Amino acid sequence: MRDHGGNMDWAIAQYGGTDWIDLSTGINRIAYPVPAIDPILWQRLPTQSDMQALQTAAGAHYDCAAPLMICAGAQAAIQMIPQLGRGLARILTPTYNEHAAALRAAGWQVQEVAELGALAGADLAVVVNPNNPDGRAYDPRDLLALLPKVGRLVVDESFGDITPDLSALPYAGQRGLIVLRSFGKFWGLAGLRMGLVFGDEGTVATLRAMAGPWPVAGPALGIATRAYQDRAWADATRTRLAQDSARMDDLALAAGWHVVGGTGLFRLYDTPDAATAQDRLARHQIWSRIFPYSKTWLRLGPAGARDEWARLDRAMSA
Repeated sequence: MRDHGGNMDWAIAQYGGTDWIDLSTGINRIAYPVPAIDPILWQRLPTQSDMQALQTAAGAHYDCAAPLMICAGAQAAIQMIPQLGRGLARILTPTYNEHAAALRAAGWQVQEVAELGALAGADLAVVVNPNNPDGRAYDPRDLLALLPKVGRLVVDESFGDITPDLSALPYAGQRGLIVLRSFGKFWGLAGLRMGLVFGDEGTVATLRAMAGPWPVAGPALGIATRAYQDRAWADATRTRLAQDSARMDDLALAAGWHVVGGTGLFRLYDTPDAATAQDRLARHQIWSRIFPYSKTWLRLGPAGARDEWARLDRAMSA
């Protein structure tokens, strides 16, 4: 089932109202400040220089010299990777459901497994690290140990900007290892549709050919390039999100919920009844995420501005 957070049209249709706080997506509510955009970026096609500037800035930000591809969000890469072959895919679950959906749609045999070691023997193995929705994290050395046991290993680090020490990027470039990064979540600019794929030269070249000559809009390239160069903002944001996550957990515990896990961009709670908890928040026009495979799990991202926190406090203590 391809269910997602961010389904605000449905929430509005059910509950009405226009002043919603969407905490269902794991997207930073305090976004990177968008700089002034050179009008030429709207007027011409993105150039190779534009894309090279982004690749250079991203490589420097992550201290990674491996080949990389720019794409329209990590989702675009998830759609393209199944076209690299066919066979048996194993996915460590529960996790982001688009990996399984895209692989099945492309004709792969998909098996969902619960343990890291069970990925061995797959033609393609997928690990989300840290995992969505429960925040499970894996030592990159344990992931690297899987490489000789699988055809390809995809490590989806869409939430990896929160925990740089968990990244597999220091090992990127090795044959068979593909590392995905999302720009929109940590920088809070999901509308840019920006993502990165790090891999070996042959794999990246193949994916670039699939993506075509202009995979991302010129203004998006310019904004993301500036953001990747701003280390001070990234460091300050990690600190703030850690504090906000602790604040979220305090509110949840006071509401009688229990922390299952999460990252700085989302928290997963065990509630008496997730649908009831979601409804309670929605009546304050706060949207959260529940899951078809659990009647008690609810995922909630930290609020952003002061008035958002005040409304969240009222909703959770009501």
